[in-house]
Amino acid sequence: MTATFIDGTKIAEDVKDEVAREVKELQQRGIRPGLAVILVGDDAASSAYVGMKARTCEKLGLLSRKITLPGSIQTAELKDEVRKLNEDDSIDGILIQLPLPKHINKHAILESVDPRKDVDGFHSSNLGSLLLGHEALVACTPYGVMTLLQRSGVNPEGKHAVVLGRSDDVGKPQAVLLMHANATVTICHSKTQNLGDVVRQADIVVAAIGRTALVTGDMVKPGAVVIDVGTNKVSDRPTVERLFGTDPIRWQDFEKRGYVWAGDVDELSVKEVASMLTPVPGGVGPMTIATLMKNTLTAARMRRGI
Repeated sequence: MTATFIDGTKIAEDVKDEVAREVKELQQRGIRPGLAVILVGDDAASSAYVGMKARTCEKLGLLSRKITLPGSIQTAELKDEVRKLNEDDSIDGILIQLPLPKHINKHAILESVDPRKDVDGFHSSNLGSLLLGHEALVACTPYGVMTLLQRSGVNPEGKHAVVLGRSDDVGKPQAVLLMHANATVTICHSKTQNLGDVVRQADIVVAAIGRTALVTGDMVKPGAVVIDVGTNKVSDRPTVERLFGTDPIRWQDFEKRGYVWAGDVDELSVKEVASMLTPVPGGVGPMTIATLMKNTLTAARMRRGI
């Protein structure tokens, strides 16, 4: 068996096309959904990611606003910037680009965002509503994973799903979403004993634990669907060779950048066992941004009772 790769790029483009059509309909009613992104400091990777979000907004017809603040800003000052956006009726979604500088109280900042504009789905109000099964803005990555499954014809109902990772932004909401889809869910983490034995029971595996190629072929049940959320930078040649063999595209990227992206799943071995697998890159990543756009549209509708 060789796994079919789930084309996250294609599915993300479909979602963005749907968002663009709905945005156009709202504009005909005099409504233009708006997304504001707050970037603190001058981290190059974060800046590039924010730029990508802004370009996607413009392409889909969404209003985009980028607020760049110095890395020396204090928690109280940053909360004041968030408050201004909370009160700005032209802004439907507020995203705080993470990570924040260590001296800033991340929890306090995320909690200061109006839950109705919390398009990242990190506010405790939205997380609580998600747990209870109420309408809520849901964290983009796990919501995107559910879209990938649904549009790939994978129904979690009655299946055993194993989630590797218990983070607040991916692992926990992912487990809840799968539970709401009537899967039987097991959450694994760094303290889980006999990890391979647990993962091997899964019909659906969602790997979001942040460890390069942790999930290997001998840990996967034949025919399982494997979703790789990991994004790990690999910059040494022996590891690239071990993970990707002679794959010319990977080596071209490595020679150009000095590194390649790898997931939490060992693609070479797992693709020989799984029925479906998301690649890294090109799997979950594109869906995260597409879902952010969808969440902004949803927030605009919810705020206006549409």
